[in-house]
Amino acid sequence: MILVIIFFFNKADNFIFCQELPPDKSYGLSIGASFGSIFGNSLELVYPVYTKGEYLSELIWEMNPVFYFDLNIDFKRNDLMSAPGFFSSVSFKIGIPGYSGIHQNRDWMSTENSDLTHFSSHKNMLRDFYSADAVIGLSIPVRSWFYVTPLISGSWMHFAFSGVDGSGKYARLKTCNPDCSLASHTSGCTSDDYSSAYYPIDYFPHLYSFSGEVIRYKQDWFLAAFGFNIGTEILHPFLFEFSFLLSPFTYCAAVDEHLERGIVFNDYTAWGFYIEPKGHVSYVSRYLTYSLGFSYKYIGRTKGSTYVNEGFGFYKSYNEAGAGLSFFDISFSLKIRI
Repeated sequence: MILVIIFFFNKADNFIFCQELPPDKSYGLSIGASFGSIFGNSLELVYPVYTKGEYLSELIWEMNPVFYFDLNIDFKRNDLMSAPGFFSSVSFKIGIPGYSGIHQNRDWMSTENSDLTHFSSHKNMLRDFYSADAVIGLSIPVRSWFYVTPLISGSWMHFAFSGVDGSGKYARLKTCNPDCSLASHTSGCTSDDYSSAYYPIDYFPHLYSFSGEVIRYKQDWFLAAFGFNIGTEILHPFLFEFSFLLSPFTYCAAVDEHLERGIVFNDYTAWGFYIEPKGHVSYVSRYLTYSLGFSYKYIGRTKGSTYVNEGFGFYKSYNEAGAGLSFFDISFSLKIRI
């Protein structure tokens, strides 16, 4: 199907655009559109204070898959191998809402050991996905073999999910102060209040079923990164590109709404290490470029403050919050040089 599309647009290119680029036009603008999908998950964390587990809570929001449309604009030299030149690119993605896998919620709330105490699973619905990226760089040709482009990048990503229906399995308590055992993010409790012991989760657990929307979560990521892009046209009309971005400059603002419990958590976390390798294979005609792209985006576990609202205003929790993100991205794009 992709080959048919390429053949059609290539014939249109040769038919409609009958003149070569002016020889004195060193820079050009390209406008493109893409369709793609991402596969991975978004991660929500709560770090422990008095309990024994690595985390107090871990919530995984799957994106398997999320489909999107992308609009992008590039400004660069028409002949990247002729001389060094400025490069810039902006793009905007919008996701298609719908079910995108499973949402899983785990708690390790025992002060005796690191055993799992609470587990629930729900259908995950993507409510929103938006992403905006801006990149600038300097393309530098290396003889006639390839070009290298040092890059600086800025990004914003917005995800919003809902956990719908599902079931839960919760371990039975041995001893606890109930007021301090109900909420993962609880503040204002002492170490004695957190002396909570649980039976194993498979020993006559409490079983629950859920109907309708149970939980909501949204993340807004802000990233600043640096890296490079390497490309070659040695097999013209095919173009091969590989880029790599990395940075510790990550920030996430997140909101977690537990609808049945009437509790809202606002999390502000940062400093999760970000990497993104990316590759493109393109077919370049006179005015049109068709590309198949692959990338992997990973943001390590961030850490920061969380604020809780149980209906009486927000207060700061003793527990720190965290967030993470990892997904593969596959896309097909068409660009027109104007």
